[in-house]
Amino acid sequence: MKRKKVLAMGLTLAMAASVCGMSAYADEFNPDKDPNGIDWTQMREQFGAMPEVPDGLVVGGLVKQLQNEFWQSLKKGYEECGAYIAEQAGVELTVDVQAALDESDEEGQLTTMNNMINKGYNGILFSPISDSNLTAAVDTCNEGDATVAVNVNDGVAQNTNYFVGPNAYQNGVLAAEWISEKLGGEGQAAVVIGKVAAYAARERTDGFVETMAEIAPNIEIVAQQSADWDRQVSKELAETWLTQYPDLDAVFCNNDDMALGVVEAVRAYEEETGKHIYVVGVDGDSEAYESIRNGGQDATVDSFPYYVGMVSMEYMVRQLSGQEMPKVVWTPQALICSDNIDSDPAEVIGWSDAAFE
Repeated sequence: MKRKKVLAMGLTLAMAASVCGMSAYADEFNPDKDPNGIDWTQMREQFGAMPEVPDGLVVGGLVKQLQNEFWQSLKKGYEECGAYIAEQAGVELTVDVQAALDESDEEGQLTTMNNMINKGYNGILFSPISDSNLTAAVDTCNEGDATVAVNVNDGVAQNTNYFVGPNAYQNGVLAAEWISEKLGGEGQAAVVIGKVAAYAARERTDGFVETMAEIAPNIEIVAQQSADWDRQVSKELAETWLTQYPDLDAVFCNNDDMALGVVEAVRAYEEETGKHIYVVGVDGDSEAYESIRNGGQDATVDSFPYYVGMVSMEYMVRQLSGQEMPKVVWTPQALICSDNIDSDPAEVIGWSDAAFE
């Protein structure tokens, strides 16, 4: 059996330790591995139809930024689920979604959350830019009894009482399974990591590397490096790898924007060599979908941010209506490739709206 190599290039000590199976985050809260976590279908099975909803609830949504399609879709899910619940329950429900200026504006995001708390919002669905920038605001919610704070999607605040979002580790698992099948269990792969400090980047990478080691030990992970979620950086990184690793067969990227950068590099390489290199991203961006349809990117692990928003809002309203919700609820996701690219997402995940008695 060929021994798997892992070359951790350009990583921080924390990421390098994680790659080697000695995660520096082992003692922290990890929603992907919560033994009591349930998925969104189990939530509905366990708690049934929506309870009686109080009139006049105000729920804030706090996202990382609104220039990115992912966060726009999450916002839409919050708002449309809120409108649906209000209509079905015959109540007034206000949903106010705000964002930081960009994904470097940690202080601005904290200020916005504090403003929501000070205004007396009943609940806040928050997605921190980092694992720690909203810690103080979450502490305020946890110590009081006025505002319920629910961590959504990623950027896990270690003091959070509730988390709703995709299982980021499973993102990597789905990608590894698909690439392994395409390569027949033999070959070379590389990983383009997002921001090393980001929870989702760590988990997606670990899910991919650990799953590949388990199911396809003859697929060698020749390189792992951060591109900071940046398309141009990932393109340049792929260009370097194509020179260093001429036998490279596949690249897994922690998000679609970076995957599209890799596509630019590898497709030019393919025209020269005739060798196909599989590229898989995460998020399900519309540009990634179009690239898959046009023979560019090969696949994306879609976390369906619209449905993340829908499930999160349902979870919040259940909580505010008196149901004692579990700490972790996972939202739907699926690997999308040319086989199912034109399928209705609702059919792919088996979606139905929340039931009312």
